[in-house]
Amino acid sequence: MALSKLFPFFLVVYICLLLTLCSAEDATVSYNFVVSYIEASPLGVPQQVIAINGKFPGPTINVTTNNNVVVNVRNKLDESLLMHWSGIQQRRSSWQDGVLGTNCPIPPKWNWTYQFQVKDQIGSFFYFPSLHMQRASGGYGGFIINNRPVISIPFDTPSGDIVIMIGDWYKRNHTALRKALDDGKDLGMPDGVLINGKGPYQYNTTLVPDGIDYETIEVEPGKTYRIRVHNVGTSTSLNFRIQNHNLLLAESEGSYTVQQNYTSLDIHVGQSYSFLVTMDQNASSDYYIVGSARFVNESQWKRVTGVAILHYTNSKGKAKGPLPVAPNDEFDKTFSMNQARSIRWNVSASGARPNPQGSFRYGSINVTDVYVLKNKAPVTINGKKRTTLSGVSFVNPSTPIRLADRFKVKGVYKLDFPSKPLTGPPKMETSVINGTYRGFMEVILQNNDTKMQSYHLSGYAVFVVGMDYGEWSENSRGTYNKWDGIARSTVQVYPGAWTAILVSLDNVGVWNLRTENLDSWYLGQETYVRVVNPEATNKTELPMPDNALFCGALSKMQKPQDISSFAVSMRGDRTKLLFTLLMSAYALISSF
Repeated sequence: MALSKLFPFFLVVYICLLLTLCSAEDATVSYNFVVSYIEASPLGVPQQVIAINGKFPGPTINVTTNNNVVVNVRNKLDESLLMHWSGIQQRRSSWQDGVLGTNCPIPPKWNWTYQFQVKDQIGSFFYFPSLHMQRASGGYGGFIINNRPVISIPFDTPSGDIVIMIGDWYKRNHTALRKALDDGKDLGMPDGVLINGKGPYQYNTTLVPDGIDYETIEVEPGKTYRIRVHNVGTSTSLNFRIQNHNLLLAESEGSYTVQQNYTSLDIHVGQSYSFLVTMDQNASSDYYIVGSARFVNESQWKRVTGVAILHYTNSKGKAKGPLPVAPNDEFDKTFSMNQARSIRWNVSASGARPNPQGSFRYGSINVTDVYVLKNKAPVTINGKKRTTLSGVSFVNPSTPIRLADRFKVKGVYKLDFPSKPLTGPPKMETSVINGTYRGFMEVILQNNDTKMQSYHLSGYAVFVVGMDYGEWSENSRGTYNKWDGIARSTVQVYPGAWTAILVSLDNVGVWNLRTENLDSWYLGQETYVRVVNPEATNKTELPMPDNALFCGALSKMQKPQDISSFAVSMRGDRTKLLFTLLMSAYALISSF
């Protein structure tokens, strides 16, 4: 056989080996998401929901610390779309965050590929569509980041992972809910609570009609499972509990917690927890899994309760009797807050890195910036119902902030968000917080509304250092937890109360700070924190992605369908490419 004829074979083998060596450093995990409408009847009434790959909820993304994640999103909706990876910090790459301040929307019938690394993170998170209140119609799913094998977890390896998505639900879809808000109306009481996209088990024939499909989770007796619970609803805080079972809290949004048993836990909109639950009960019957509304009139909201079934493999009968009761704290408004205060960071556990989590002692760092962000009940601005933060109702620009910075487009936003609430009339503006790179920012979230709020900051885990009722003052700092306050991405703020967080601004980019309550978010209760390295090097921020979309003032730069599918396949699925190249090599040899 002539050596020249073997050259193609050696070339292919060389490429295969190169790809194998490259992928050995940080593995790449690929997903294809087709986002479309399907018809479903989670509460017994046919309605339009948002599915991913034909399923509601969507698939769980399951990766390991430092994996490269590639998600190709095909938009088959009739409106624009962005997927947001809630709690994924997008280190050095706010381009991939999937919110309007950083990304142009994916138009209908287009696809766009997200490519990011889950750098130095572990834990339980979820994804969802961030535009047009689409999350109220679905499109969400779990996102698990596992420890690398060389980093131990602070508990025995569970027998399995169980993802539970809970959330309030309306029989009207997101477009109808959006129209109601545009017309100045409230959304009103939800029609129910879904658990993993399904309605309640018929525990009560008066409250739950026949024919509703409910979730059943099957477990083996004696085993311990890690149950990851996410509140993906519109605006309702939910109390989560499992009949006759203890919930041993282990982790919250990327931080291992001091392990404590709870009979139930309040989970607020946008929050995620993971519990270790041991199946230590007898199997005389199945058991109820419950998510019920909190901080509302219990008798009026009784029908807004999600019920699923925990089924032991050797169970002898159906779940029966009344549901396990929620906390009886109608006249004790501090119960839930004290429960929240009891959640502490496990400072001795290793996180994504081998050093203990608590080696970063946030309580000894000097604060460089202080922002008091106050929300109130909705107001009327220019004849429209709006929500505000510190008197500013945010207006999303047609050109994303990060894109405007990159191409020096002027007049898109103002770096003038007030450090204290405005004293004058409220206003509608694209006003952004000017964050200090490598600064340490204190944010006080003051809730002067009558409804529970929860807030999320993209790009970071924030240290929850204090919360109390009344107005925050300088003296409130004396009550802060400066050692083991939980680090997480979404924090609750009780009505008529405040919550204080600390955040180290070490992640360059433009990061969304918002309420997770979809109605308040849609009406303007958000802003962005802009963090810029004055030295502007690629070491602190990755370059703009090659497949970036353009809109607004830069819309002329957008090609009709700008997709580099081959580059995506090269980076997104090395296994398939390797197999293809090996088959090519085999074909070459066979031809000799």
